[in-house]
Amino acid sequence: MHFDDRLGTVLRLRADGPAVRRIQYRQLLDLLGTVPSETRGEQIDSAFARLGELAVTIPAQERAAMVRDDGLRLRSPRLVASLAQDDSLVAGAALDRAELNENQWLDLIPALPIITRGHVRRRHDLGRAVELQLARLGIVERGLPVATQVQAEATTGESFPGAQPHVAAPASTAADDTQPAMAGSAPADPDILPSQSPPPTAGDGIGALVRRIEAYRRARRVIDHQPMVDAPRLPLDEDHLFPAPCALKAFNFATDAAGRIVWTDPGVAPMIVGLALAGINTDTPGSLGEALRRRQPLVAIAATLEGAPGITGSWQIDAAPWFDPLGGRHLGWRGRMRRFGEPSVTAPAEAAIQPESQSDRIRQMLHELRTPVNAIQGFAEVIQQQLFGPTPHEYRALAASIAGDAARMLAAFGELERLAKLESHAIDLEPGETDLGEVVNSTIAQLAAHTRQRGSGFALKSDDSLPPVGLARIEVERIVWRLLATLAGVSAPGEILRLKLQSKRGLVRIDVALPATLATRSEEELFQAAAGAVPQVISAGVFGLGFALRLVAAEIRAAGGALVHKGDRLRLTLPGLTQGAPDHSHTSAGSTGD
Repeated sequence: MHFDDRLGTVLRLRADGPAVRRIQYRQLLDLLGTVPSETRGEQIDSAFARLGELAVTIPAQERAAMVRDDGLRLRSPRLVASLAQDDSLVAGAALDRAELNENQWLDLIPALPIITRGHVRRRHDLGRAVELQLARLGIVERGLPVATQVQAEATTGESFPGAQPHVAAPASTAADDTQPAMAGSAPADPDILPSQSPPPTAGDGIGALVRRIEAYRRARRVIDHQPMVDAPRLPLDEDHLFPAPCALKAFNFATDAAGRIVWTDPGVAPMIVGLALAGINTDTPGSLGEALRRRQPLVAIAATLEGAPGITGSWQIDAAPWFDPLGGRHLGWRGRMRRFGEPSVTAPAEAAIQPESQSDRIRQMLHELRTPVNAIQGFAEVIQQQLFGPTPHEYRALAASIAGDAARMLAAFGELERLAKLESHAIDLEPGETDLGEVVNSTIAQLAAHTRQRGSGFALKSDDSLPPVGLARIEVERIVWRLLATLAGVSAPGEILRLKLQSKRGLVRIDVALPATLATRSEEELFQAAAGAVPQVISAGVFGLGFALRLVAAEIRAAGGALVHKGDRLRLTLPGLTQGAPDHSHTSAGSTGD
């Protein structure tokens, strides 16, 4: 049995009672815990959604116990990140049980909630790079160094970073090992204490304790960026601490989706990580909050920071929003802060500010609209399919109608996004080799099921031999269907549209007559016609005739061709592939002469 089959079986299980819900929750933990990090799909998303729904019905103590079970294999960074957002008991259990490699920890830690990062710091199997990252984020171990460690370092100059921070306090004398531990120290462990060598004299024990206290105070000075004195210090493996310059002039940063800073340059993290951009004082109140709410770039925002001396003062903020490349979900902002008067320094490529075009704004808006529509559609399908129990037929019919409306809205969003991407050159049409004449004939045959009943349709005249066009078949089918279905939809009963398909000067050309209702319209009126402006029996899109033609024109331009209004007809031209050669012909598609 394959993994997907098992996951689908669990998702089909109806969780009607508390026992079944607990079983399903544990099964999903087992299956999702071993999903490879690169795995994506609707079934995986549905499983995570079901896991969140079940978590609401199961007490946190029980969920944490399931996560801590020795039989659970927690190797999925996505599942660990999801559980880290849960109750503190569950989050702590997940971060303690996670079986991730070093690279996965490095990717996961910046995305973790700040309150849960301390759980990661308690682990001692993370590797040097992960410990350095935690230090840069301001997550460091607290407590005094180990007494035996300090003594060994004072003697040999070597450090022991793996030593535990809490041990029994040294005894006052070598002969008296029954003295109670000092206040604040861990109780003596009979299994550990005999294996440790006690200090030879009371003076040495007190001296070791003094050195521990001094080492702790000096480490705190480094962490808090306080001035250092000239006294020598012990080598306590503190190279992971990055002191920030006294006069900080600029630094890079990254935030989470809520606008809270989760990463900065080394040395700045203790002063700035956790700061919410929405809470910063600005010279133009409301502008920063509005830009954050709309997921817009932050350009030259004048702000005043308060806090540690290194960051207090006036700053300029420049940042760009970034989105999940797969699902389009907003992930946060990446950018740079610099003091006023400092020259602008080019930030990393991912934080570079690019001018925002109308197409970019449309694509961002569509990302935000898809989320609630997807949720509405999903819940309507749950009701219609009675997944949570029996539902009256009237409600099921209403839910089916809502799900259909949501599907049409998502299709409309897809058309808008496709046009925006084509106009901003964000996508290219899929290349290939397709017989345009064959696609035109098959499209006319499909439309005949409607046009034949009305006595309308197309009268096709085609050259015997046409060169193929350099597009994948799916791309050609989209273009031809959108064009012919739009024109067939506004044709009057009994109206036959002439359609001529020919090859001329290396171009494959379609000339199609406009219906009588459109023949007298100018090019501007034709391409700007809004939805409902022209009655359509067949609809090739939800936004009307003008939008459909503009989308066809954008697709043809992306393929190197053109869609031209020629009086009472439209002419579509596409570059033909040179016969006998695998590459495209270099003939320009701009020629539209008769």
